[in-house]
Amino acid sequence: MDETLDFAAPFQCPMPDLNTSRPNFKIPAGAIDTHCHIYEPPEIYPYEGKPWYLPPAIGLDGYIRMMSAIGVERGVFVHAAIFKDNAVIMDAMSAYPGKFRAVAAISESISDAELERLNTAGVRGFRANLVSGKGVQFDAARRIASRVKDLGWHTEFLIDAEAFPRMDETLADFPTEVVIDHMGRPLVGLGPHAPGFQSLIRLLKAGRAWSKLSAPYRTSKDPKRYLDMIPFGQALVLEAPDRLVWGTDWPHVNMEPGAPMPNDGHLLDLLSMYTDSPEIQKKILVTNPEKLYGFSST
Repeated sequence: MDETLDFAAPFQCPMPDLNTSRPNFKIPAGAIDTHCHIYEPPEIYPYEGKPWYLPPAIGLDGYIRMMSAIGVERGVFVHAAIFKDNAVIMDAMSAYPGKFRAVAAISESISDAELERLNTAGVRGFRANLVSGKGVQFDAARRIASRVKDLGWHTEFLIDAEAFPRMDETLADFPTEVVIDHMGRPLVGLGPHAPGFQSLIRLLKAGRAWSKLSAPYRTSKDPKRYLDMIPFGQALVLEAPDRLVWGTDWPHVNMEPGAPMPNDGHLLDLLSMYTDSPEIQKKILVTNPEKLYGFSST
């Protein structure tokens, strides 16, 4: 079960693994998790109609505990589309000034005043989920991007890279920089030389895009260790280390029923398998996300 599915009855997502392990390598000061989702009770933050999944009963406090366990100091909230508006991420950012940034969910009807309000609060981009087909899609995203480019925002795409084998050409003239979630959700059976994944690499090398080393479990066929994703991470690090950031995808909603829940410390361990260079690890965990999301430098 993943982000592509809709449900006649909402799927109750299990709790994340609370026995978070410590990473097996030294985490640099100021490390940033660039992809997490925050859920709070719908009595306070209403859902947008009938949700297609129900999140686990854990919110910002649980995320803060997980951050501390793995040695990450700052984070980026990616708005969860089940909520009616962006209030949950706005309130989470205001609770910890300077510690968080966010990627919002917006529509073409959003006012300029609301865009300014989101920007002042710490929003640095908006998301288009082309996998689920919910919310803003490609053409609308291009029009919105033309409006937010002067704010310095980016457009975050959840896409399947192999559905965009000429991604570098498709996005070459996009109005904003783009961020590709989850390494483009690569197909492990095709390997890193697959056309879509290679087009992602070309897009990154052109300097107009970023990608997140996140959520390997979404396409891995190795449900406990995700070792089959290592060649993809290594290929990205080799070709475009200055255009990569890292994220947990906490709290890992919409896992296949019965699938092992990821341990966030183990997810961070994968970065040390993509590269054993402390300098490159610091780029991916600190320097690159500071630039992309406008954090103060450590």
